[in-house]
Amino acid sequence: MKNIGIWMDKEKAHIIDVKNDGEEMTTILSNIENFRIHGGSGTRFKGGPQDVVQDSKYLEREKHQYRAYFTEIVSHLKGVDKVVIFGPAEAGEKLNRELRENHQNIFNKVEGVFKADSMTDNQTKALVRDFFKKYKQDIV
Repeated sequence: MKNIGIWMDKEKAHIIDVKNDGEEMTTILSNIENFRIHGGSGTRFKGGPQDVVQDSKYLEREKHQYRAYFTEIVSHLKGVDKVVIFGPAEAGEKLNRELRENHQNIFNKVEGVFKADSMTDNQTKALVRDFFKKYKQDIV
């Protein structure tokens, strides 16, 4: 049985493969840019030239970067039996939405999406290991 836990945020994802003899962790970096949208007056004088901010261009580029990030994560989920997703903010929910829309076979194996703060590698492994240990007890 292949159980995978994913702790992710906008910068990186830790994919933890829970095995009988321990856990194996793979880290994927997202390469999603932190956009700082500049705009407003280009001068200190009132009524000076204004910069036009094109939010849609930045948001579209970010959407494509998220899609590439999620594709990389999904490539590590081949042959999985159960998946749980943890992380701060909304990155885990975005991954879950991507799985629902484009990877239905993996979405059906998602056991939950939970909020979790930043953790050390060992804390992340323990969180995933404990989740699947508790999950087995709930089934039996």
